[in-house]
Amino acid sequence: MIRLIFILFLFLSNCFAQVKLLIPMEETQTNHLKAYGIAYRHLLSGKELDWLLNYHGGSFMFNYSKNLEEECKTNKVSYELLNGTETAQVYAFVQDENNNTELVRLEKAARIAVYVPPNALPWDDAVQLALDYAGIPYEKLWDEEVLSGKLKGFDWIHLHHEDFTGQYGKFFASFATTDWYLIQKKTNEDMAKKLGYSKVSQLKRDVVKKLNEYIANGGFLFSMCSATDTYDISLATENTDICAEIYDGDPLDIKANEKLDYSNCIAFENFKIILDPLIYEYSNIDITDELLYIGQYNDNFKLVDFQAKIDPVPSMLTQCHTSLIKGFMGQTSGFKKEFLKKNVTILGMNEGTNWVRYIHGNYGKGTFTMLGGHDPEDYQHLVGAPATNLDNYPNSPGYRLILNNVLFPAAKKEKNENIKTKSNKKLYLYEKNIFNYTADC
Repeated sequence: MIRLIFILFLFLSNCFAQVKLLIPMEETQTNHLKAYGIAYRHLLSGKELDWLLNYHGGSFMFNYSKNLEEECKTNKVSYELLNGTETAQVYAFVQDENNNTELVRLEKAARIAVYVPPNALPWDDAVQLALDYAGIPYEKLWDEEVLSGKLKGFDWIHLHHEDFTGQYGKFFASFATTDWYLIQKKTNEDMAKKLGYSKVSQLKRDVVKKLNEYIANGGFLFSMCSATDTYDISLATENTDICAEIYDGDPLDIKANEKLDYSNCIAFENFKIILDPLIYEYSNIDITDELLYIGQYNDNFKLVDFQAKIDPVPSMLTQCHTSLIKGFMGQTSGFKKEFLKKNVTILGMNEGTNWVRYIHGNYGKGTFTMLGGHDPEDYQHLVGAPATNLDNYPNSPGYRLILNNVLFPAAKKEKNENIKTKSNKKLYLYEKNIFNYTADC
């Protein structure tokens, strides 16, 4: 009898042991941003974890360890310890076909690069702020490294707020005589000359082409602000010159808009270029003027609610503890819907408008994601403004969107089977991996 009681005690102890550590990502989470850092470093150490899409804000589930628990405490990230029964209940809920939830296994941390010029410009970069705050390591690359093939060593790259058209941000009218503008111009011209180009615009176009190759070969690209639309503008203007004499030393082509080629663009089409060199705008893609009209307190965009079991990738990219995100401006604040290519997935937009703020698409074997605006916690981040202190915004929904992009390349790829799922009378076929999918309606 005593032996039976002892065996029963061991069995119950095993069932209710602390076998999992859950980091819930709902509104009650004390530090959403540093939770991503914990997840990334866990992957970097060679371990795996589960991303529970749409479960308490997109929670993370880990095998329990004392070191992991201590890391949560150190970073002031709230967590829960689950026994075997509680863990089984969570997994059953997430995988229930009646719930809009899904389990995605994260296997390997992406090797991260940030495309950024070597000179310190008078503004910060939200992605670098997020990576630094979360404790996620990355390396910096610029034109020479991109063109020499060093991108092959990285899985994911973020494009700093670059102007790929060779017009130095079109800051001439306001900042042409400032030290930082002159340094920026000289730095770009020196690099172009070093690499054998007569114009900065020609150098930037080849950089974009190399980035296109990187995506097509399976890379993940994320861009914000002016690095979104100027990327495609550079490709569309290969057969013409949109740079005025003040930028490249010779006149622009006044018929440039008749010569645009959208065939190589990855996200946009049918747009027109703003040729006036003194107007602080690249094309009619951008929505900044419209946002200035409605004002900050009327600017909110809503994340699209995807079916997690059907669309795991856009679901990962939109995980958040709120579906309504405070808008934020940049040189490019968002995109007019009518200029998006048909293969582009809208992730977030202002309701009742054609203003799209967050998009995603496949290109070859890889993907691109673009987020309009400059800083999610500084509505109109001006040149020379101080960097945002994320200690003041540990639960920022906008910064969460950035960090979603850092984690999603770690998702497990299904290599040997096709996964078929029916929902809303549509049959989706996932071919070889979850990142390249087609719909057969």
